[in-house]
Amino acid sequence: MSKNKNQSDFSRRKFMGASALGALGLSIVPHLNFASSTSSQSLRSAESKIRLGFIGMGRQANGILNGMMKIPQVEVIAGCDVYGAKRTRFQQKVAAHYGKKPEDVPTFERYQDLLSRNDIDAVVIASPDFWHAQMAIDACKAKKDVYLEKPLTFTINEGKALVKAVRDNNIVLATGSQQRSEDNFQYAVHMVHKGALGKIKHVKANVGSPTSPKPYDLPKQAIPADLNWDLWLGPIPSVHFNQELNPSISIDPPVNENSWGAWRWYQETGGGLMTDWGAHMFDIAQWGLGMDRHGPISVSPESSSSPLTFEYESGIKMTAEPYNGDTRGVEFTGTDGWIQVSRGEFKSSIPELVVPKGIQSSIQAPPHYIDFIESVIRRKDPIAPVEIGHSTCTVCTLGNIANKLQEKLSWNPYEQQFENNAKAEKLMHYNYQNGYKLDI
Repeated sequence: MSKNKNQSDFSRRKFMGASALGALGLSIVPHLNFASSTSSQSLRSAESKIRLGFIGMGRQANGILNGMMKIPQVEVIAGCDVYGAKRTRFQQKVAAHYGKKPEDVPTFERYQDLLSRNDIDAVVIASPDFWHAQMAIDACKAKKDVYLEKPLTFTINEGKALVKAVRDNNIVLATGSQQRSEDNFQYAVHMVHKGALGKIKHVKANVGSPTSPKPYDLPKQAIPADLNWDLWLGPIPSVHFNQELNPSISIDPPVNENSWGAWRWYQETGGGLMTDWGAHMFDIAQWGLGMDRHGPISVSPESSSSPLTFEYESGIKMTAEPYNGDTRGVEFTGTDGWIQVSRGEFKSSIPELVVPKGIQSSIQAPPHYIDFIESVIRRKDPIAPVEIGHSTCTVCTLGNIANKLQEKLSWNPYEQQFENNAKAEKLMHYNYQNGYKLDI
């Protein structure tokens, strides 16, 4: 693919300057060779804006919105949410940023209406996990590039279907695994790959406890008048409303959510800490082990005497357990020493391993968002493409399935299926409700 000379202002040197990619010149970002640069989604000019829509406008989306609007090559066009108050908040924030009237920022209750717009190039999807696959697959069919929050999907089969949809439609999809763009995690993985720890023997990933989700037990409450609860539920079996699932906000006076959506902690609606933090920490562990786009060959459930344990073809084991108190992070242990890495922290038994200071970017937006926008313009894979998001999410879901069945499971990472275990196979997906169907 030939480069457009106008892209010099949107180069990796400028936009990834705040990361270890810029500081070290590491070649650890996977690349995608698209079929043709003459397609309808060919190389974009850096002088044009990437017109962005938001699907889901809760607490996480609010943070992403703040970051995306700092990027000059981005123009936020429209948003969608099933909660009226959150649509109003979105309108007011976007309008204030661009000097518009709130009524000039279109918002929708149904995400399909947003996807049908021709003036949107890409979407941010920050809905509950059980909506991720349906929304992202529909976005692929609508030829919209996608920034999809982690974990990638709710089930393993959804992930397989989404990978196919992304590649069949020539879409750029970035998984919201922002730790991949942070200096200390990149440096830790680089040192592991470089052999600074010798031969890796064991990896500990602390995702918090208890790892698995619990049955839904919140009391029933009245549904707010401006919340379409049926649309919020979408494909999952019905559960009654409680405001902890979708925290309320206030427009006047302006008050944002005081907690994260609790849907993530319940079996019916989420994957617990296993997927919420596992999507981050197992992701770094797999990256360090060279298991991106791959995975373990077995998983043993957590018990009173042993942690959840994943085993790889190499014989290396990854356990879900603390290594330094309550710190959520990853510890790589090799024959020559160890590295402990978490958000804002890097430690090693080898004193000379010191994280180099990154080069400050001239644009103070999170590098992960910048990587996505650059990838859309350059028509290349982002640092966390769909296959990596899927393989990481699969590890998380395997852990939940093993804990649910309380038995050791054999997994074929090449065929992406269990070995001779019908009970486990049934847990790779669930029957969608309310007329929804997984497109596979």
